[in-house]
Amino acid sequence: MLDLRRMQLLRAVITSGSVTAAARNLRYTPSAVSQQMAALEKEAGITLLERSGRGVRPTDAGLLLNEYATLISHHVAEAETALADLRAGRTGRVSIRYFASAGATLVAPALARLRREQPGVQTELKLSDPEDPLPEVKDGRADLALVVRPRDQPPVDGIRFLSLLDDGYLAVLPEEHPLAAHQEIELTDLADEPWIRSDRPGPCLDPVLDACASAGFSPAFVVESEDHATAQAFVAAGLGVALIPELGIGTSHPGVAVRRVRNPEPVRSIHAAVRESSPAEQPALRGLLDALRTTAAARAV
Repeated sequence: MLDLRRMQLLRAVITSGSVTAAARNLRYTPSAVSQQMAALEKEAGITLLERSGRGVRPTDAGLLLNEYATLISHHVAEAETALADLRAGRTGRVSIRYFASAGATLVAPALARLRREQPGVQTELKLSDPEDPLPEVKDGRADLALVVRPRDQPPVDGIRFLSLLDDGYLAVLPEEHPLAAHQEIELTDLADEPWIRSDRPGPCLDPVLDACASAGFSPAFVVESEDHATAQAFVAAGLGVALIPELGIGTSHPGVAVRRVRNPEPVRSIHAAVRESSPAEQPALRGLLDALRTTAAARAV
């Protein structure tokens, strides 16, 4: 196999016109350069240089290797530039898994910010509902996943959870409902109401069930919906009331009233899940996390 460093040394000899000149330019001894050229000729199995007056000139084989040495030098320079861009976060690729209600409110603004600050970074987006995205993060198929997770939940091996936002649930009532006259309502005021389920069983429904249990009742679901917009439409039709996370409200349905809930207020905690070592190793991912944190902080104000 040809030694790449010796090929670059051959390039210096051919460019300089002599072993002595190349040695002087590179701060080597002429004998060291001659030994390296002899070793390269042995690797190539053919003569690469021949004497010409006080200097040397390349043979056809020497010219051929010199062309390849020049190409290699250019590719190495390009690689160094690409690595510098990647280290600085000017380029790169991040793969994101997200759930529906976080898409428009967190992910889209964060990606717009990332695009302004690091326009060379490419992003790959995939909706994770209803699958658990953590195995993809752990296996390296995704760089980051947005997840709803209680703060006191046990850790997951190999995954780091970075808190982004506490998203409170709001009461959605038919606009003519008597409780719509209040700006804030007690959760117990909804105990005897028919309920519209706006989330499938899991981490987004659990805060509602836990809050109702703390208030001393279990909600009586009469309609099951796994879509927040559809749940609002059922409420507007007078089929019941719903608790919907604030990020999931979007533009409220014209036939509903949206009110704050207290005693207690259900809250879901939204986290960014990444592999343990990922942010330090991927500047593009660090930029995305910064953009997500900034977006989340702006919503919390």
